[in-house]
Amino acid sequence: TILKDAVALIQKRHGFELDIDHIPLDDKPTYALFQRGETIGIFQYESPGMQKYMRELKPTVFADLIAMNALYRPGPMDYIPSFIHRKQGVEPITYDLADMEEYLKDTYGITVYQEQVMLLSRSLANFTRGQSDSLRKAMGKKKIEEMEKLKADFLKGGVENGHSKEVLEKIWMDWEDFAKYAFNKSHAACYALIAYWTAYLKSHYQDAFMAALMTSDSGDTERLTIEISECNRMGIDVLRPDINESFQEFAVVKGTRNIRFGLAGIKSVGSTAIDDIIKQRKQDGLFTSVEDFARRVNSRVCNRKVYESLIKAGAFDCFIDKSAPA
Repeated sequence: TILKDAVALIQKRHGFELDIDHIPLDDKPTYALFQRGETIGIFQYESPGMQKYMRELKPTVFADLIAMNALYRPGPMDYIPSFIHRKQGVEPITYDLADMEEYLKDTYGITVYQEQVMLLSRSLANFTRGQSDSLRKAMGKKKIEEMEKLKADFLKGGVENGHSKEVLEKIWMDWEDFAKYAFNKSHAACYALIAYWTAYLKSHYQDAFMAALMTSDSGDTERLTIEISECNRMGIDVLRPDINESFQEFAVVKGTRNIRFGLAGIKSVGSTAIDDIIKQRKQDGLFTSVEDFARRVNSRVCNRKVYESLIKAGAFDCFIDKSAPA
């Protein structure tokens, strides 16, 4: 929804429809945003811990984002420092067997995904697709006993392929530990792609993205507070609600990068009241005073509570005579 709303705002402001499905996956400003840890509002990547790891990792390719999405969970988090050090060249990238590089290269020699185990079991021990899938299921459902049954086949096939039994035992032991938190790459890739899309929008269309983000969180005061602070950091002013300019959603003010607070973000102002207010503006023009507003709106939906909330939010401040003495 945030992506859809942001694309609509971009079209309204810039006159073209951004095809989110075909944005480049090697966009440098987008990776720079991740590298700075400026990920407030970025799907799956906005926690303080993830921001810290993004600054340390400095991701440069999409595979880095996929791996971090899979690793940032209890259990796999223990491998994050090594993952970062290997990418940065601080720690050597090693493989138990040379044949493993083909499938572990993208994750710097660390097993991160179920798919890697499946492919390695076929490559190292001639597992069939059925056997490797049984291994995946056993790992995914934490069926350690079933994994034990597959161990004998793995050792036998690996030895027949010329690999050391001791090394195969070590690899299997690592996989048993991995089974405690096994994660599939396809899942992590989907999350990482959505995150990349949101980061791309935040990098190139800050105002539209933040307006869409705040509209999504309009009922959550705590989230709005965080997001307004993020706007201020980026040099975007979030203007108070205005009875003549605000819509239900947060919107970019024409000709500026500023964002006008959405009426839906005001507590006790429901969608029925907002619809009536916007309807009256479209029919008979902007409101000229509080009295004009009171005459035109439906008092059954714009009741006393709505008035009080609008007043407290500053939505009627546009009628204040700035030249009059206080």
